[in-house]
Amino acid sequence: MSSAPIRLGQFGLLILLAGQLLLQLDFSIINVGLAAISASLHAGETELELFVAAYGVAFAVCLAMGARLGDNFGRRRMFGLAVLLFCLASLLCGVATSVAFLIVARALQGIAAALMVPQVLATIHVSLTGRDHARAVSLYSAIGGIAFIVGQVLGGFLISADIAGSGWRSIFLINLPVCILILLCVWRHVPETRGQGRVPVDWSGMITLALLTLSVLLPTALGPSLHWNWLCLLGFVPILPLVALLWRIERGKEARGAFPILPPSLTRISSMRFGGLIAILFFTCWSGFMFVFALTLQAGAGLTPLQSGNALIALGGSYFVSAAFVTPRLANIRRELMLAMGCVIQMSGLTLLIVTLETVWPRPGVINLIPSTILIGFGQALIVNTFYRLGLADVPHEHAGAGSAMLATMQQVSLGLGPAILGAVFAQVLQYSSAYLSAGVTAIAVELGLMAILLAATLLRLARQRSRPEEAEIDALIVAPE
Repeated sequence: MSSAPIRLGQFGLLILLAGQLLLQLDFSIINVGLAAISASLHAGETELELFVAAYGVAFAVCLAMGARLGDNFGRRRMFGLAVLLFCLASLLCGVATSVAFLIVARALQGIAAALMVPQVLATIHVSLTGRDHARAVSLYSAIGGIAFIVGQVLGGFLISADIAGSGWRSIFLINLPVCILILLCVWRHVPETRGQGRVPVDWSGMITLALLTLSVLLPTALGPSLHWNWLCLLGFVPILPLVALLWRIERGKEARGAFPILPPSLTRISSMRFGGLIAILFFTCWSGFMFVFALTLQAGAGLTPLQSGNALIALGGSYFVSAAFVTPRLANIRRELMLAMGCVIQMSGLTLLIVTLETVWPRPGVINLIPSTILIGFGQALIVNTFYRLGLADVPHEHAGAGSAMLATMQQVSLGLGPAILGAVFAQVLQYSSAYLSAGVTAIAVELGLMAILLAATLLRLARQRSRPEEAEIDALIVAPE
């Protein structure tokens, strides 16, 4: 039985990319609203950490589930349901009257995002070919840098404009008309696709991963406010048992030929372990830096949301230029060398940022921050470019999908935990010194140290590869061309 080929038109692609842009805007726009949310709902640093982390953690834990549900029940259907859920969650965020309510609503947004994201790339993959496919993937990849810039500026403008007295609530409520417009168009212009046969969702692995992530997130975020008392430290106790349980569950599923969320066999591959190290060190620092930097500028230096957003335009712009124009020209150099370059450039930017803040505080203007943020954004793009390329370098072709999903999960978990980890450093210093400059600089210095560890690991890996050229030749034969 033959069927007509599925084809995604230009307007359908625009709808899918609009959904992706909406999610990434929401991820970046939130940082400029932290001070306003804190003042309105009387939220401290701990509550803000949980608020920011709730989205990322929920997204990470549910990402694999979203992909499986789209394959099983139809990607257009799941995309539409995800947009509807995101619309509802945005409304709940916009009308929230307490921090706890806002945290729950933000987690609901993260779940909706996890249901939506896999459908976008999967639909592009199965419904476009050749030049159209390459163009669509390029547009998909470029959205991140664009969303970051637009999110900072738009968020700052909306909060400062205080339309109808909405204040920070407008950064959530603006999602509603966009979601409604997408819903009106998606059923007509996006074709329905699904996977070959149904694959069961790894519910036990997903729930265990969620509990493990929460056992790291909650004690870390609450530690400074609870003065790291015994009850707080007790929260870390389940970590090792949950790691062992997750390993046992996933190994059992893999042995039975099932589809675990984190296949244990992939951890035996060197490049996957190194990709996990990049995820833990870099993406934790990335999201943590955005959170801490926004608080330092707004709550510490007294910048308005618009000024705070403008301070990061140079970072987003340099990230976009590096990702779109520089990394393609460096495609032929060693991946480890590009990663090392990215680490060095970003560390230079972080060091310059510390010096700049110490010099111009308490009035860090947007112009003062441009040189350091340009370096940070440029280096970040180089690191992100190598993440999947390095992580999947030694993964056999037949396991590329599972490897990509595993790296994506580790990436999103790290992004979710970043605000809690660097935020805990920030809150701890602030508790003892009451100086936002000291708190911000200390958190940035911790990030600098973590990036130094990643740089050292990268140089060590590069040295080992150069000392074993025969293995590099074998790898070149078995790794898929990029």
